[in-house]
Order: sequence, then structure tokens, then C-alpha cells
Amino acid sequence: MSFSELFESGFKKRNEDHFAAIVRVAMSDGIINDAEKAFLDRLATRLDITEADYKTILKDYQSHPINPPLSYDMRLERLYDLARMVWADHIEGEDQVRLLEKLCIGLGFNQDNVKYITDKALTLVHYEVDLDDFIEKMKNMNQ
Repeated sequence: MSFSELFESGFKKRNEDHFAAIVRVAMSDGIINDAEKAFLDRLATRLDITEADYKTILKDYQSHPINPPLSYDMRLERLYDLARMVWADHIEGEDQVRLLEKLCIGLGFNQDNVKYITDKALTLVHYEVDLDDFIEKMKNMNQ
């Protein structure tokens, strides 16, 4: 196996594990509603998850480890991407907020702050801030 193949397989595995973690979050209430399904479809495309892998992960999502990023910056980067996807999918109102709250918990954010983090993240992506501004404003939200 070449170095590039090793890198690609590791990247693919990380994307599959990330996708499975998001599926696990979506399934935390026992069902995947239509808005969550549309979001998962879009996320699978962005993470380059094949249709076969998608079906396998949906069937056996619990066999994948949940590996939230260890660094706060990496969690914020994933939150930025996920918040932008939730916003872009036009998941409105309570569904939008509830889905992003579940994703925040899955990313390892403190459950006590999830409502505030979700509101702040959605507000920032609504105003189309870039990643650097998003991270800076999320880090400074308590000041």
C-alpha cells in the first residue's frame, strides 16, 4: 500500500466515523425525521460517503467509534461546517435548532451551554462570517 493510499484510507475512515457519529446523534431520539434525513444525505455527499457505505453505516452506526475532535478549534471548525449545512438545508425553526443542539453534544460541547452555542453558531452563519471570524467570535462569546 502506497503512502497516498494509506492517507486516503485513513481520511475515508475518519469521514465514515464522523458520519456515523452524526447518524448516532440523529438517532438519539429513536428516529431520523425528514429534515435529518435530508441533512444526512447532504453530509454524505460532502464527506464522499458512497451509497453502499451510507446504507451500511445507517444499519450499523453504533459499530463506529465516536471520536469528537480533541482540540476546541477543531470542534469549532466542525461546528462551523455543520451549522452552515443546517442553515443551507433550510431546516426551519425548532427542527433546525434541535438538530444543531444534538450535533453540538455529539461534537463534545458542554451540554449546559448547547442552547447558547447553537444560537450563536446559527446567528454567525446567517450573517455569512468566514471560518476565522466564526472561531474568533465563538471563542469570545463569553466576553
